[in-house]
Amino acid sequence: MALAGLRARAQELSRVAEATERVLAEPDGLSMEIPAFREFAREAVPRWHFAMLNDHERNDALATALERVVPRGSTVLDIGAGTGLLAMMAVRAGAAHVYSCEANPLMVEVARQVVAAEGFADRITVLACRSDELTVGRELPRRVDAVISEIVDCGLIGEGILPTIRHARRELLASDGVMLPERARILGMLLQSENAVNLNRVSRAGGFDVSRLNAFATPGHFPIRLHTWPHRTLSDPVELVSFDFAVDPLGPGERKLVLPVRESGTVHALVAWFEMELGGGVVLRNSPENIGSHWMQALIPLAEPVEAEAGSTVELDLVWSETRLSLA
Repeated sequence: MALAGLRARAQELSRVAEATERVLAEPDGLSMEIPAFREFAREAVPRWHFAMLNDHERNDALATALERVVPRGSTVLDIGAGTGLLAMMAVRAGAAHVYSCEANPLMVEVARQVVAAEGFADRITVLACRSDELTVGRELPRRVDAVISEIVDCGLIGEGILPTIRHARRELLASDGVMLPERARILGMLLQSENAVNLNRVSRAGGFDVSRLNAFATPGHFPIRLHTWPHRTLSDPVELVSFDFAVDPLGPGERKLVLPVRESGTVHALVAWFEMELGGGVVLRNSPENIGSHWMQALIPLAEPVEAEAGSTVELDLVWSETRLSLA
């Protein structure tokens, strides 16, 4: 299985490399009219950018929080430039200059063009790199007054916010600097739903055992829009883990959970979501009832279903890596 996976990856990389060569061979620059570039762009730019940018609750919350926490006349580091939205919001909130880093080369170009078109080119510098590749005295003239970022997935940690903030706090932020977001917690509840867990596993189909496909299932948590699938919640929401981005170590860890069972049933998974305190009293959440959020919820499957009686408790070991939530 591993060898087949490596071959598939090699073929994909070869195809992307060939498409890139064809695109770069065009002397008039990159254009969506070039078929090779259209193919490459679809591969390189995740579709969730569109839903995210159309999430008005998210955009308004970030704008409000930035207005409340960004120091006037400050130097700001924006991690994960995307289209440059947060960087432009930070300038509008009073920042003197924003350094905005982005690892995706296509998004770097998008951000640079958007920033220039909106008249911010002299106050926003878009850097084509990851934040952990930045060095004070090289890309950054000094430690910044504020670090802002919104690199979170449905389970909060999936896009690497823990190691990213840990590094930025240690290497790039001034000792009295501001962090956005300030803190976050992950909440969850016991879930009965074969439909939900079967989005990421299979046993038999058409009378045949096809379970070998499970070797390629997503490890740890994966996104689900809970209200679209048949389910029962068997417990009330509880806090699973919390992170203070200013002081916590922000490393991998684990925690034993004891969850009171409200209704009898079969526990297939935990469904989880985050509450993120951006700063200035502004909170963003992707709880199941917030169906307007572009973020889905995170499903964390149990290795095997557990029968639970109302009034009892279910004990689970929650484990988090740098980017994944799972149950041991």
